[in-house]
Amino acid sequence: MSDKPTVRVTQVGSPIGRKPGQRETLIGLGLNRMHRTRELEDTPSVRGMIRKVAHLVKVDETPGKVD
Repeated sequence: MSDKPTVRVTQVGSPIGRKPGQRETLIGLGLNRMHRTRELEDTPSVRGMIRKVAHLVKVDETPGKVD
């Protein structure tokens, strides 16, 4: 990855029975199976997507690379 800060997002809740927008947001984050983890760049758009499905994901903040 780059020097930019990232967030590690893990899906902990099932999208079954959720609104279609929440399911699509999980797919947009790269999460479409339980316990799948993605490391994403920490941007306002990603933060907004995480906020929309906060009850379905776990977020760990990771700092950027330090040289």
